[in-house]
Amino acid sequence: MQLSVIILNYNVRYFLEQCVLSVQKALEHIEGEIIVVDNASTDESCEMMKQKFPEIKLIRNSENVGFPKGNNIGVAHASGEYICILNPDTVVAEDTFEKLFNFCHSELVSESNTGIIGCKLIDGTGQFLPECKRGVPTPWVAFTKIFGLYKLFPRLKWFNQYYAQHIAENENGEVAILVGAFMFMKRDLYLQVGGFDENCFMYSDDIDLSYMVQQLGKKNYYFAETTVIHYKGESTVRDATYRKRFQEAMQFFYGKHFKKSVLFDYIMRFGSFVFSFFKKSQQQNRVVLVDEFVVFTKNSDLKFEALEEKKCTYLSDFNLFDSDSKKNREVIFDTSTFSFKEITSFMQSKANQKCTFKNYLANSNYGIGSNHANDRGEVKILK
Repeated sequence: MQLSVIILNYNVRYFLEQCVLSVQKALEHIEGEIIVVDNASTDESCEMMKQKFPEIKLIRNSENVGFPKGNNIGVAHASGEYICILNPDTVVAEDTFEKLFNFCHSELVSESNTGIIGCKLIDGTGQFLPECKRGVPTPWVAFTKIFGLYKLFPRLKWFNQYYAQHIAENENGEVAILVGAFMFMKRDLYLQVGGFDENCFMYSDDIDLSYMVQQLGKKNYYFAETTVIHYKGESTVRDATYRKRFQEAMQFFYGKHFKKSVLFDYIMRFGSFVFSFFKKSQQQNRVVLVDEFVVFTKNSDLKFEALEEKKCTYLSDFNLFDSDSKKNREVIFDTSTFSFKEITSFMQSKANQKCTFKNYLANSNYGIGSNHANDRGEVKILK
């Protein structure tokens, strides 16, 4: 078997359904399997999987064992030569995995020396997510991130390492750290480094895994030729527990890989608190006032009754979209008549045009999406 896709789920039933649908389409020409590990969700995620995807391997944990252990459980049941660690609040394009395999076997990289491959990520508004390529957060690099110096001097190597800003978002290149929302690698390599370190509940696990792979002499790569939507923040509520675990995760990574220092430990504790508090303050359910709905569908019979209170335009071609409009528009995609790749491309092209986006799944009555990278996702009733 070529590929095992591991999806660790926790209380994101609607996003999980969309993720699985997108992965199924991406595996149509690949010998692969999907393994869903559920961390004791209470939102009927498992019931949905049994009803809609009975053929997919579902592993139900009796408690929330965290990100590292949950993924390790999934990989232990995998059969693929390669694995992909994938967040449930993601959407992959139909050719994502084919492109990754082509990249692995190209002359641009040495397959035997390749570590982890990550790809370009965008949020639910079409905006690029810079954390999909990063440098090792050494004490200095972490300092430039926590105190925002990377924004002031983005072109200087001393300050731009956290987000690997020496590589453009649409450029392939070697990087140190990749994000846990999407990690593509050989299963044997994952097992060789021991998988995710289960001493960390979440948040620094992807940094740790990337760093350990790099320490073996392998090269990690950022691959920009395929784009994945990541509704960042959907699986995580940024409350007091989030802040506590984030601080513990940072302390775990530095304690494991760097020499202890009382001064450095104090700076990192303070910086982690400030950073996690700032992240919490960013997360809010923004109320978006919609002037008009635009529905992209090639099904002339599809109508959304719940949208009739506003102007609603149905279009069958992306070229018919009025890019010069000044109105606040919510764009709804019929995923049964437009590919995820087409949808992702359109979202990127309209990322700064006062648009929000929702995906309608066939045979459902809702659209799902996110209005901001730091917001929880939204499920909008359409029928």
